[in-house]
Amino acid sequence: MENEKLIQPKVLKGFRDFMPQDEILRAGLIEKLTATFRSYGFVPIDTPVLEYTEILLRKSNGETEKQVFRFEDNGHRDVAMRFDLTVPFARFTAEHKEELYFPFKRYHIAKVWRGEKPQAGRYREFVQCDFDTVGSDSATSDFETLALMRAALNAIGVEKIKIHLNHRGVFNRFLLSLGCKDKSEDILRIVDKLAKIGAEEVTKELTEVTGDAAKSSKILEYIKPLSSFEETLGHIEALAGGESDDTKRLKDIFAMMKASGIEKTYVLDPSITRGLDYYTGVVYETFLDDLPSIGSVCSGGRYNNLAGLYTKEKIPGVGSSIGLDRLIAGLTELGLTSAKGSYLDAEIYNNGEGLEVYMEKTASLLRELGVAVEVFPDAVKMAKQYALTEKKGVPFGILIGKDDEKNGTLTLKNLKTREQQAGLSVMQAASIILKKN
Repeated sequence: MENEKLIQPKVLKGFRDFMPQDEILRAGLIEKLTATFRSYGFVPIDTPVLEYTEILLRKSNGETEKQVFRFEDNGHRDVAMRFDLTVPFARFTAEHKEELYFPFKRYHIAKVWRGEKPQAGRYREFVQCDFDTVGSDSATSDFETLALMRAALNAIGVEKIKIHLNHRGVFNRFLLSLGCKDKSEDILRIVDKLAKIGAEEVTKELTEVTGDAAKSSKILEYIKPLSSFEETLGHIEALAGGESDDTKRLKDIFAMMKASGIEKTYVLDPSITRGLDYYTGVVYETFLDDLPSIGSVCSGGRYNNLAGLYTKEKIPGVGSSIGLDRLIAGLTELGLTSAKGSYLDAEIYNNGEGLEVYMEKTASLLRELGVAVEVFPDAVKMAKQYALTEKKGVPFGILIGKDDEKNGTLTLKNLKTREQQAGLSVMQAASIILKKN
């Protein structure tokens, strides 16, 4: 055995291990997001990591195909790992439509895999948090999704945000009035680069596509937000040929925002053009006020035919996705996250006096009272026990001596202030610990 060559421990490029403090942070955020999704009536689903390749790639461009982890399994089936949660949800909805009720509101928090080139903040394995309502094409569902985006981010401590929204239908009518509808994909793609390349370069590229500098100026005039939601809406409505179902939808959504007192979070931004061939109604992206450079941390929109590839039945929907890894990176950069090495409230130190039975009894009583506690298993030097407790970020230490065993007491130490209280009952100690936490 000694002569055997050891295998070097390493992970694949673009993949990561998560240390306890990182996973505790991520798990905590997911728990808060989950509670918020549930409070809006959304239910969880899950789908397999592996799908038939034809399911995942039937409607995709060549770029997506290059990014998918694809292989032949032992049964000679052509399979691939999911690259997002939307395509599996479309398959799920079509396959189980007789078992589901509509409108159906689901959330799905899971890993996805993309074989793209790893770079700063981008990995081949990452978590997506999706929530969608399918089976309803209503202003209520659109508003509820937008409200939930705000509530979910607020729940994890992200309050300084702006959610930019637009309506693809209004923009399509505007392009039709310009005589540019057949070039909409190229125009949308150029407009989407506005923040990166600036108005001058966008104008130049638009003129190349439309062949008309006047049309390019008109498009730039359209995509520029004005001072308020209502003013911008009136502006784009006029340019698109007057009121229609799409502008009425935006008015209804805004009325619900105002009635709920949350309208200041939202910006009507005609330059938002995401999902060229996918979204059909409202579209939106979310930016951190103090770190807009990180890009959108939560985005989505309305689509009118989720499962069109798998069923003839038309199923409209609206949804959004939170990019958890990007969001955590942003929160960390802004100093809004705190490292936590464990879930413990207290550590019972082992002083080597043969009191393990009483220590375990004390731990059991504390757990019954709601305190997360562990007993240090080995009677090593106290300095080492203190150091390990500090590394785990445990707020309280518990010291037990022979007299404590006789009297049913303990000594509680606040590890931050170093303050000690001796002769406490288990109940008294629990009360102090839980009050501080």
